[in-house]
Amino acid sequence: MNPVDIAGLPVGDGHPPRIMGVLNMSVESNYDPSTWGDVDGAVEHAEQMAENGADIIDVGLQSSNPKNPWQAVNTELDRLEGALEVVDRADCDAVWSIETRYAEVADAALEGGFDMVNDVCGFADPDMPGVCEAHDAAVVKMASPPDIQSPGHLQSIDDCFAALERGGFTEKTIIDPAFGGWYDEKTHEDNWEMFRRLREFRAFGRPMLTATNREDFLGVVADRPETEDQLAVSLAAATMEVERGADIVRTHDVPETADVVAVAEFLGDGDRANDGEADTAAATLPSVAAREVERNVGLRGHNGVDPGDAATLSFRTSDLAASTRERLAEIGADHGVLVAAGGDDRPSPENVAGGRGDSPASEGTFVAGTASAFEAALPDLAAVDGLEALAGRVRRTLARERLA
Repeated sequence: MNPVDIAGLPVGDGHPPRIMGVLNMSVESNYDPSTWGDVDGAVEHAEQMAENGADIIDVGLQSSNPKNPWQAVNTELDRLEGALEVVDRADCDAVWSIETRYAEVADAALEGGFDMVNDVCGFADPDMPGVCEAHDAAVVKMASPPDIQSPGHLQSIDDCFAALERGGFTEKTIIDPAFGGWYDEKTHEDNWEMFRRLREFRAFGRPMLTATNREDFLGVVADRPETEDQLAVSLAAATMEVERGADIVRTHDVPETADVVAVAEFLGDGDRANDGEADTAAATLPSVAAREVERNVGLRGHNGVDPGDAATLSFRTSDLAASTRERLAEIGADHGVLVAAGGDDRPSPENVAGGRGDSPASEGTFVAGTASAFEAALPDLAAVDGLEALAGRVRRTLARERLA
């Protein structure tokens, strides 16, 4: 995982999942409880959300609902004046996110006091990554085609995966798989399939934001077609999103969502908080299925171990020296442990089999194998300088599984 710091708020491995509350200053937005056209009401709503558990407040300047008209950049810039006044007046500790698809709006918002950007068009504006990097700001990249007027207009999980790969990431990019009914071709079945396979997006090694609150694809499961009746189904989904890797849960219902996310984290089978340790150099990935292994191998080069034999226990590590990565790959090959490294963690070409190791999206090192393979490899891992965090993580995971 590449943890991201948002104005002092850490997100990712080693940190609890965060709550993002919605504040729409777009009068055409469809969900009235989160929509405010006046600054006074918006300030009050922001303060209430922060008091109720929102770590991040996401301010929208236009509706991304395809049923509503698209708004040009000048409309967002006009509305930004009111949003900046809200940021200035609100007395709360939450960090501020601006939801926009325009680099020009993002630049002005970050200059005026916002802390991060929520880009619903996934870098369709080619200047967006540069603007965020210039401000050292975190940015959410939502899976979307390269079309400024068509946020989220993708159908399958493969489409969304490819869209996130396109254009790479900044150092502080958070991914959003783009749940919802962005256009008619994306069906409830498409959203259900993506939800079931949400863990595959962990292959990017980036913090992940999910936004399923009061979505119809959840409501229809419980025969709750009306938005106002979809709180319970949204809360049920939020618990599963955390279990499947979500680091930020975006919601209109902050206090209720904060409660269920806290319970999901506490009772979950993951290792999100790293056993209370400060070290985030290695993390256990819970419930890794064969498809997630395949995604990691697809993004990275690997050491030749059969991915089909490597889905029992999985880990992610980062910031390894080149010589340490090479030794890890060798140990893995000796003991049947898959080591797939990408980006700066990619092994040298002679040790890479398959994958797209040159992809800017494929950062960090993914390590997977059977419990017996890790037991055999553990003494060698523990003997290598630079692999202490990974060896410790493997040892604790094996002990927890009563395998060591």
